[in-house]
Amino acid sequence: MAAAALSSLLLFLSLLFVSSVLGGNFYQDFEITWGSGRGKILNNGDLLTLSLDRGSGSGFQSKNVYLYGKIDMQLKLVPGNSAGTVTTYYLKSQGSTWDEIDFEFLGNLSGDPYTLHTNVYTQGKGDREQQFHLWFDPTANFHTYSILWNPQGIIFSVDGTPIREFKNHESSGVLFPKNQPMRLYSSLWNADDWATRGGLVKTDWSRAPFTASYRNFNADVCVWSAGKSSCSSGAHVGGRGWLSENLDITRQQRMKWVQRNYMVYNYCTDAKRFPQGYPPECALNTAA
Repeated sequence: MAAAALSSLLLFLSLLFVSSVLGGNFYQDFEITWGSGRGKILNNGDLLTLSLDRGSGSGFQSKNVYLYGKIDMQLKLVPGNSAGTVTTYYLKSQGSTWDEIDFEFLGNLSGDPYTLHTNVYTQGKGDREQQFHLWFDPTANFHTYSILWNPQGIIFSVDGTPIREFKNHESSGVLFPKNQPMRLYSSLWNADDWATRGGLVKTDWSRAPFTASYRNFNADVCVWSAGKSSCSSGAHVGGRGWLSENLDITRQQRMKWVQRNYMVYNYCTDAKRFPQGYPPECALNTAA
């Protein structure tokens, strides 16, 4: 009886520590926030689509806010000539000194690769862009784009392959998002003043409406509600899955492979942008 009671207590505590959403339903987890009907939840909540035309784009957001989480979403991006369009998928807190973790997909001319743009903001400061070309056609099928955000760092992954890691280097004076709960957002909008070749290629509205599709939202998250997290501080001690996850050697090698072959911009190598020296995390991440 004592063993059974202990087992039940441990199960209860595990559920208390981490709120888990597996195979979430879009009706349950999200709400369309703008677009005047251009955003749609379909197939009994299994599919969500956003559309953009000359009149407007569209967007949605999660009903919950999170303070740490491991989030997967499958996206199929706008096909064909998507120049000028941007599809975003990101976490963001509120206020003038917000935190933010970004995936942005910059549209292209037919036959050219999408540019996957990533960024990390802490207390309203970003300027930490890394950009990649993908090794597949992101418009032909759904692919999984993941954000792992825990006390150790932030890992961006595509189909399970890490492409970028932003480590927590607070001990060296680098700001890290850890105190502000963030909501998950996504949008499809027109940015032809900058999105494709620096704004040289404009949106071809004869191809509208442009549509991006979403499915299979999966998340293990610490939900923030009424000033409290569903993850106890004790969950960070001794490790619990994603809350203490780091890249092992194999995944580090995969990330380096992606960065060698598919990275097209890295703020940590842009000497013209930082004539007084690169941000401190650049050297720390290289040394780690």
